[in-house]
Amino acid sequence: MKVDCGYRLDLLVEDKVVIELKSVDALVPIHEAQLISYLKLSGKRIGLLINFNVTQLTKGIRRRVNELKE
Repeated sequence: MKVDCGYRLDLLVEDKVVIELKSVDALVPIHEAQLISYLKLSGKRIGLLINFNVTQLTKGIRRRVNELKE
């Protein structure tokens, strides 16, 4: 999916779930803001922020839901 404002999502699964991948010491609010921006710009509802720099991968996953206004 091409977004003309210079943003690039890492993965889009089944045209439904936006995946943002990171490998950082800790997820910070700007990472979540980036995911939320991608959700709003793409019009998708569900997003996952995944940090691979953790000892147990399940501890590096955050799910966000974009409450779409109709």
